[in-house]
Amino acid sequence: MTDSKNIRNIAIIAHVDHGKTTLVDELLKQGGAFRENQEVAERLMDSMDLEREKGITIRAKNTSVHWQGHIVNIVDTPGHADFGAEVERVMRMVDGVLLLVDAYEGPQAQTRFVLKKALAEGLHPVVFINKIDRPNSDPHAVHDKVLELFLELEATEEQFNAPFLYGSAKNGFAVLDPADKGSDMMPLFHMIEKHVPAPRVEQGAFRMLISNIDWDNFVGRVAVGKVLSGSIKPGDTVYVARKTGKRLRAKITRLFTYAAGSSSDSAEGVAGDIIGLAGFEDVDIGETLLADPEGEPLPFVEIDPPTITMELAVNDGPLAGTEGKLVTSRQVGERLDREAKSNISIKIEPGATGGVFKVNARGAMQIAVLVETMRREGYEVLVSRPTVIFKRDDDGKRIEPYETLYVETPDECLGGVMKAIAERKGKVEDMAQHHEHTTVTATIPTRGLIGMEFELTNLSSGRAVFSHLFKEYGPFAGPISTRQSGTLVSVAQGVTTTYTLNLLEERGKLFVGAGEMVYNGMIVGENPRAEDLPVNPTKEKQLSNVRSGGEGKGIQLSPPIKMSLERAIEYIAEDEFVEATPKNLRLRKRILDFETRKRAAKQALVEA
Repeated sequence: MTDSKNIRNIAIIAHVDHGKTTLVDELLKQGGAFRENQEVAERLMDSMDLEREKGITIRAKNTSVHWQGHIVNIVDTPGHADFGAEVERVMRMVDGVLLLVDAYEGPQAQTRFVLKKALAEGLHPVVFINKIDRPNSDPHAVHDKVLELFLELEATEEQFNAPFLYGSAKNGFAVLDPADKGSDMMPLFHMIEKHVPAPRVEQGAFRMLISNIDWDNFVGRVAVGKVLSGSIKPGDTVYVARKTGKRLRAKITRLFTYAAGSSSDSAEGVAGDIIGLAGFEDVDIGETLLADPEGEPLPFVEIDPPTITMELAVNDGPLAGTEGKLVTSRQVGERLDREAKSNISIKIEPGATGGVFKVNARGAMQIAVLVETMRREGYEVLVSRPTVIFKRDDDGKRIEPYETLYVETPDECLGGVMKAIAERKGKVEDMAQHHEHTTVTATIPTRGLIGMEFELTNLSSGRAVFSHLFKEYGPFAGPISTRQSGTLVSVAQGVTTTYTLNLLEERGKLFVGAGEMVYNGMIVGENPRAEDLPVNPTKEKQLSNVRSGGEGKGIQLSPPIKMSLERAIEYIAEDEFVEATPKNLRLRKRILDFETRKRAAKQALVEA
């Protein structure tokens, strides 16, 4: 039986791409989690296909390292602002945080956000300044910036005096001084053992707060959390304290512990350890498991509210059901309900009409990841443009969410960035210059962020770093125009021809190539002018005595623009959908028929 004094529970906090997942891989390897001849995949903790493709962590996951008689439970948390709720809910599972900071970039927006939550929970930080072997890195300057951040976030004296280590996760070493030459991660293991306290264990019967939900193909839902008191074994009876106040009785069928990136069966879970329990028909994050039916449930950490809403609808286009197997309203609804139960930052509501679901979340990327996952599972859905969630203040006035925006840009791109912020109703609060880069801090309506990341990427040729955090609800900022162009909309169904697409290229940029299936109401390109232009991309060349079929066979079309799902949902207008299927992403009008669409637009003008 493991002694709780030898357990360390620690979460890794860092901004996107500062090296969290690489560091976890290295700790697992050097902690002896794998056999010497065992082949280990890189980015072990990023088990989702999307995480590996995007190079970011999306879902919080936990594993453990058994090192010199200690169990070090490691929770790898997301660094992207849209997945902040994944971070917040694990704070109750850990007793310390490993703050990982890039030796060149220093602490970034998400670092500030998550660290503030951790310090407020009283967690003990250990700071690891990563990538000290990177060109132009400045670990001493970053050390000072981290201390300034601790002061700004009102850290206690003990938290401010956190130990600092330096090193390279990629090259597998940690040192106490950046001038030293390192060979392994042992200094980091020793620092975690010394400075992160053993879990606080309460006296009494078994209690556990559910901080995460896992899924096992054999036993279904698995409740994951830290045991606060007592112990638990398979076969024991527990009571689920629901958020509604009800108590449900359940029998534990299996108990899991986590190590080396996977779970394994265990005979007992002890106080202080992070475990998974199965045996529940229905259980949710934030609920408490109790051995005593009259026991007191544990409070759950509040998370930032959803600020973005999008519609997911059943595909009703002419090609519906030809590329996916899961297409009905019931199938889509059940999948969204399942997502809402394991992702507390997403809320699902019924839409205005049948077959439509409103998905509320912290950011468009969060919903895009959900839709991309559903596509790969065989679903077909229509996705709307993101809109913000408006509210009313005490005086009945309309208010909207605002974010603190952080943009780090090369100095030569600063003018374009400032113009983009101003056009989106942003107000610059602060500017700081370093290494031929300028960091701009601004307050901006959440509406202004929709599509902004792609605009900044174009303005800076991909060199600007963009991040944002929810700030508050404030007065409505007025209209914001983000797309100046119109679209080329097909009025026919059929297969596109090279001949017609060549003519349409003179009108604008094309989203389809030759030989692709299109339908009435599908968007096939962009019109530089602000209005939509009806076109027929399926027309064949009309032959005559003068014009022969051989003419035009040497036509070279420009490659069509193919957007990612995130880009597509931020590109479309309010009267448009993205049709997402396992094989294709298509842009289309909500109302497919041209004449019906014209009448609806006229009616909307009359009602306005």
